[in-house]
Amino acid sequence: MNFYLQKYGFQNPVINHVPSVNLETIVVIPCFNEPDIIPSLNALNNADQPNAGVEILIVINHGEIHSEEIKAQNAKTIAQIEEWKSKTLLNFPFFILKAFDLPKKHAGVGLARKIGMDEAVARFHQIQKDGIILCFDADAICEPNYFLNIEKHFIKNPKSPGAALKFAHPLEGNEYEEKVYQGIVYYELFLRYYNQGLKYANLPFAFHTVGSSMAVRSSAYQKQGGMNKRKAGEDFYFLHKIIALGNFMEINDTCVIPSPRTSDRVPFGTGKAINDWMETEMDDYLTYDVRIWDLLREFVQTIPLLFEGKLENTPFYKNPIHQYFIKFLEINNFQEDLQGILKNSTDIHSFIKRFYAWLSAFRILKLVHYLRDEQFANQPIFEQAKGMALRNNFYADEADEKALLIRYREHEANHHS
Repeated sequence: MNFYLQKYGFQNPVINHVPSVNLETIVVIPCFNEPDIIPSLNALNNADQPNAGVEILIVINHGEIHSEEIKAQNAKTIAQIEEWKSKTLLNFPFFILKAFDLPKKHAGVGLARKIGMDEAVARFHQIQKDGIILCFDADAICEPNYFLNIEKHFIKNPKSPGAALKFAHPLEGNEYEEKVYQGIVYYELFLRYYNQGLKYANLPFAFHTVGSSMAVRSSAYQKQGGMNKRKAGEDFYFLHKIIALGNFMEINDTCVIPSPRTSDRVPFGTGKAINDWMETEMDDYLTYDVRIWDLLREFVQTIPLLFEGKLENTPFYKNPIHQYFIKFLEINNFQEDLQGILKNSTDIHSFIKRFYAWLSAFRILKLVHYLRDEQFANQPIFEQAKGMALRNNFYADEADEKALLIRYREHEANHHS
């Protein structure tokens, strides 16, 4: 038995079918109360065939607390998939994993992804392969070169433990009402604005963490303890564990197209954001003041000086505009923790690595929220995103949020890590 699965596995592997020795890529799709998964399966099945083998694992899941209607929908989804499989020329094996009546405490998307990803580990272990595990969603589709270009990326970058894939929500169409498309423009612009803020501040973890657009090597997945059981934000926490390994990259020559639909499945994320937008009477979308990122950038420039001495001796500490930033550091035991980091650092490189373990992506998010609440109130996204574009040297003179978002997409695709 595999060591990781013995220690961290949620359940024993369930697929009896022996994997092909050619298998290199496994896609994991959590599927909960999903009325329309077939377009996603078609997109994967119709994608160009890579050189090595691919499998798709669909984790149909619900918790012990979920309603009979949801359980009935899951049963209907299984029947739909079986019918689709019987009528479709399959280019890859599609397996259904039934994850039913999961414990109330953990039932949710994190555990569903974990069950599928752990199964992928077991599949690769059987054939002694360090394959690629891809996370996808039951309402997403992908470009035809999805498998081919992911395969190429990992062959070309053997030391890369994982990657964030390019994503782009549909910004227009007839499937949803106009307000949904307006909402997804705002939300995706927010995601890209935030990511560009991390880049502007020169933080080492400036990557998107979108659940349908993640790729990880089986070895890296195991090394970092696998997927968590969070009911939301599982992608954020998981990918930051993989990013911490170094050599994390972006794949920008293929694209995942997530759904812009509303959802009440999780307490935050795309579906929740669109849901909230649909219910609001506001005609604008507010986000973090761009000046927060200026302060963060100044602090990051101070980090090497901290190796030499105390925060109090730096220009950053003496500038009155940083008073709330300093207060946040105090609340988070910064001085005490800094001494511990210094004590365990042999040189500037080990110091910086340890420091960023302290100044994590989650702590940055808490800091941004603190500065929003105490110093810089939220502002309309259009002006803030234009301000960030200027700071990151891609002046954007677009007339509206949609054009600005497209400009952000182009910039990110051409200036990836």
